[in-house]
Amino acid sequence: MAKRVYETWKGSNKFILGGRLIFGPDARSLLVTLLLILVPVIIFCAFVARHLRHELLQHNVGYVILVVAIVFTIYVLVLLFLTSARDPGIIPRNLHPPEEEIRYDSSYDIGGRQTPSLQFPRIKEVTVNGYTVKVKYCDTCMLYRPPRCSHCSICNNCVERFDHHCPWVGQCIGLRNYRYFFMFVSSATLLCIYVFAMSALYIKVLMDADGTVWKAMKESPASVILMAYCFISLWFVGGLTGFHLYLIGTNQTTYGNFRQRADNRRNVFDQGCLNNFLEVFCTKVKPSRNNFRAFVQEEVQRPTPSPAPRDGVAAEDLGVDARSKVEDDLDIGEDLLKISQRRNIDELDEDIRSRGSNGPPNNILDADSVLGSDHRAPTIQSDARDHSSWGRRSGSWEIAPEVFANSNVTESRSYVAAKEARQ
Repeated sequence: MAKRVYETWKGSNKFILGGRLIFGPDARSLLVTLLLILVPVIIFCAFVARHLRHELLQHNVGYVILVVAIVFTIYVLVLLFLTSARDPGIIPRNLHPPEEEIRYDSSYDIGGRQTPSLQFPRIKEVTVNGYTVKVKYCDTCMLYRPPRCSHCSICNNCVERFDHHCPWVGQCIGLRNYRYFFMFVSSATLLCIYVFAMSALYIKVLMDADGTVWKAMKESPASVILMAYCFISLWFVGGLTGFHLYLIGTNQTTYGNFRQRADNRRNVFDQGCLNNFLEVFCTKVKPSRNNFRAFVQEEVQRPTPSPAPRDGVAAEDLGVDARSKVEDDLDIGEDLLKISQRRNIDELDEDIRSRGSNGPPNNILDADSVLGSDHRAPTIQSDARDHSSWGRRSGSWEIAPEVFANSNVTESRSYVAAKEARQ
């Protein structure tokens, strides 16, 4: 049965509801975030807002305070869900490296033979707003990352307009969920301010009734705890909101801001404060590049390059392993070169006799048959031509086919002349 994309996903993400929702690998941290939001709100509704209904009866102000707290909390939770349960802008991985960027270089293996190796330029240059920006190649995803894209080591994905990986929402923050992340953080800040203000209001109401602050705090310790909790939380979510307001106004990301300060780079994405805010909040969210519920298509095996069959070479010979064929070619080439370099007739005679004695009697040829036959030299020449083509393909050795043919005929004639001189 065919599997779906989310079932064979190579990243570290977690999927639920059949791939409809995607989370980061640390999605369990969402439970902590939910507790940090829900527990204070529940305490506020039970011990503060419920009493304010009776203290502020005019125009049903007490009920309004309770309803606003509940609705605003639901709004914050929805933004948290939209931030953590959607594709942040993952760029799909390539199945193969980009062929147009492949460069062939030569390297030496252990045997000292030269073999081709693939080389990729690690950096490319692109133009953004009239400025040159360098983009890097990702070995894991086998693609060149677009500007401001980075590979998240936690999710193991390349994320477009990568801001950071937030452990509190258990998801990367990128192009498709940054807007909701900022709205979540800013809304959480407003919720803290609201709970803090209403708790202080209840303390003020109790002070008017009891006369002192200490009596009011003793009567409603929940209000004191909520005020302390909201005050501490404001340093985190409030500071985060202010920092991201600065990033949005200058069209930066958290990751890019740290890199820019470290490398003293120019911000080429800044389009002015107003345009930067419009880009984040008023542009349409791009659709996801991934269809996690789609069925996985079988990968089509790309044909491996092989030498075309030549005249005199059987087609089945091309199926031999390339490495073993190159080694055989090298051995044959060495033998032929040794023969072509010999000047001692006795060594040549002994070599031919020894080679002939190793095979069947029908394979022993005299000098007349060597000169008079049109079969031996062309056969070696065609083989040498094929081996030479392999040598040029592999980059390991290169010998002209004429060397083999000429050397064979030359030595054969030398052998005949020597035989006639003896007689």
